[in-house]
Amino acid sequence: MQSGPREIATPFRPIPLTVPEGMKHNEFFNSTENLNDLVHNNGLLMNSENLLLYRKALGHSNEFDCSIIYNTSNTILNPLGRPVRRTQVAENVKHVWNRMNQIIIDYMLEQYPNPDEALILAGEASLDATWPLTSPGVPSIRMLHNHFIVFPKAALRDARLADANNPNLTDGGQHSLFQAYMRDVYREFFDKALDLRILKPASEADARIELTGYPQGLPSWEIQGGAEALKDVHFWKEYDEVLKGFIDFYRSFFSQVSSRNSPMLPDVYFPEQVESVLLFNNDFMKTAKKVRELCIVDAKYANAIRWQPAFKQLIYRNDAGKLIVTISQNSIGNAITELLGVVVNRTPDADAYGQHEPALIGRLLEVRRRLIEADLGDGIATAYWPKE
Repeated sequence: MQSGPREIATPFRPIPLTVPEGMKHNEFFNSTENLNDLVHNNGLLMNSENLLLYRKALGHSNEFDCSIIYNTSNTILNPLGRPVRRTQVAENVKHVWNRMNQIIIDYMLEQYPNPDEALILAGEASLDATWPLTSPGVPSIRMLHNHFIVFPKAALRDARLADANNPNLTDGGQHSLFQAYMRDVYREFFDKALDLRILKPASEADARIELTGYPQGLPSWEIQGGAEALKDVHFWKEYDEVLKGFIDFYRSFFSQVSSRNSPMLPDVYFPEQVESVLLFNNDFMKTAKKVRELCIVDAKYANAIRWQPAFKQLIYRNDAGKLIVTISQNSIGNAITELLGVVVNRTPDADAYGQHEPALIGRLLEVRRRLIEADLGDGIATAYWPKE
C-alpha cells in the first residue's frame, strides 16, 4: 500500500449555538457563554482545579475523541490573559492534569492494544494568545487543552491520499522554517540542553507511521518503559523539559528576528545552551536575518508570524507499539492530527454521527468512571448522559 498522508471525513452533529449579531464565530467561541455551553452539552467531568473533560462536539474521530481543557473562562475573562501552555499552569493543577492524562492514555492502549489496528495519540497544541482574535485560523478557544484521539487504521487505509503540498502538512515537517534552515542547530540544542533519562532520542524511521509517512523531520524521543513510564512523575517532568527546550529555541529565534543581535532573553530555561549553541551559531543568526528582512518588505508574511511560542507536542504509538514523544512548531494553526499525516474534514451529518454516538459515549463514560474512581473529579450530567 502506498504510504502518504490520508484525508478522512468525520461527520458531526451541528452545534445548536446562536452567535450574537455582529460577532465573528471565533470571537464568540472565546466567550464565557460558549464555554458554559461546552460544559452543559458536552461536559463529562470537572474538578476543583478547573480541569474539564469533555466530548469533542466537532471531533477528529468518532471512534474515540475527547479533550481536557483548563477552563479559566470564569476566572480570567480576558481571553488574551489565559494560560496557553503547561509552563503557565500552577504545579498543583499540572499534577492533577498529568494523572488524568495517564489514565486516559492507559485506557486507549488497553482498548486498542494492536498498533496495526489503531493510531493512538494524545497531546496539545498551544493556543497562542498573541494573534488578533479576528485573524483567520486563530484557535477558537484560547485555553490550554489536550486531545485524546483514536483513528482505526482500516479507515485510514481506505481513505484517499491527501495533497502532500497542503501547507497544514508541510508546516510541521522538513519544509518548516526550523527544519529547512536550522535543522542541525535545532537538534543540537535539544541534545545539549535536555538531561533526559526516561526519554531517549528516536530515529526518524522509528518515529514515522508507515501508513502516512509522518511525522517528518521532527526531533522525537522514545518513552522507555512504555505505558508504565507514564505512571512515573519523572516522565512528566521530562515531558515538560522538552517543551521548555522548544520554548527557549522559539523565543530566542524570534527575538533575533524582531531585533538584530538582541541580547539573550532574561528568563530562558537553559541560558548556557542558548548562549553557546544558539546565539553563537551562524546558521541560526543567518536565518533570523533572512526572516527579519522578509518581514520588513512583506506585510502579509510579517502578519502571519506568531511571535510567541506556538507548538504541538504529542505522545503517540508507533508501528512497533512503542510510545513516542515529538514536538513541532505550529505557525499556521494546523490541526494536531496533521502532525501524523491525518487530515480531517468535518462534515455536518447528524444521522451519520448518530450511528457512532452510542459506542463513542460508552467509551467516554468508562474513561470518566476511571477518573472519578481515582478521585480526579465529579461527573457532569447532560442531555446525553447522567452525572454518574
